[in-house]
Amino acid sequence: MEFTFKSIAIKTTIIHTVTYTVVGLIAFYLLDYANIYADPTVAKLMRQTTDPIVASGPLFQVIRGFFFGLAFYSLRSIVFARKNGWLILWGVLVIVGILSPFGASPGSIEGMIYTILPMWFHILGLPEIIMQAFLVAYITFYWINHPEKRWLNWLAGILFILVLLMSTMGILAGLGILQTPNQ
Repeated sequence: MEFTFKSIAIKTTIIHTVTYTVVGLIAFYLLDYANIYADPTVAKLMRQTTDPIVASGPLFQVIRGFFFGLAFYSLRSIVFARKNGWLILWGVLVIVGILSPFGASPGSIEGMIYTILPMWFHILGLPEIIMQAFLVAYITFYWINHPEKRWLNWLAGILFILVLLMSTMGILAGLGILQTPNQ
């Protein structure tokens, strides 16, 4: 099977954007991010969940997903040609992207050392981002290795469009351009 750049880049972008949004929304409600991000220590670093730019997060994931696609393409012979190649992909995402990025991000070793964020905040977010990394690795691996699954093309495409539309509507509502039913 030939793994083309176009296929890997598009599928990775779509899967990353959708899983980022779905897992993020689940965590937002289950972990009560509105209150957690209002904590005085956390609020010094993180935007409040009501900030209109927060609603734009899923739109920016298209760019980030494309960058992941570039990286995945360079690893294609190591990852996509192996039976359990998704484990390699997941390991790389967790080790390089979550635990050991170059910046001091929440949940990373650098973040735990150099930020003033409380340890509970670093630990609280880890299950969300590790789960999202798992879903990106596994679903992207599956989709690329099963291009004949037309239902997956449709489902992922529809979810991707819905995510982009919801994010756009969230931005417009946050800016007061789009009125919500309670207003």
